[in-house]
Amino acid sequence: MKIEHIALYVNDLEQSKTFFETYFGATSNGGYHNKTKDFRSYFLTFDDGARLELMHIPTIVEADKPLTRTGFAHIAFSVGSVEGVDVLTARLQADGYEVISGPRTTGDGYYESCILDKEGNQIEITV
Repeated sequence: MKIEHIALYVNDLEQSKTFFETYFGATSNGGYHNKTKDFRSYFLTFDDGARLELMHIPTIVEADKPLTRTGFAHIAFSVGSVEGVDVLTARLQADGYEVISGPRTTGDGYYESCILDKEGNQIEITV
């Protein structure tokens, strides 16, 4: 069994798609639009076959996103090396994204950093 995809509602569909394409090498499909519900989405595919569905509907309710809460906490991307974590984290920070932790080695031995995307979603970058 494998996880087929993970879905994420976003306010700015195009900005979010570009974020994952630019920094994590995602490839997007052509998009989907259900005109009856005014629902739009993109499926993004990553090099290893993992997929992320970005979704938007105009009636979406914005909620606070405290760093510690119930529900999905973050999405993690492995970049293959300590140097890769450092380089991508520095690039994201230089481009105005907030680094909320790291890069560092955690107590359980992971080398990682965490950033927030423009909508406050936590993205972990790890070896």
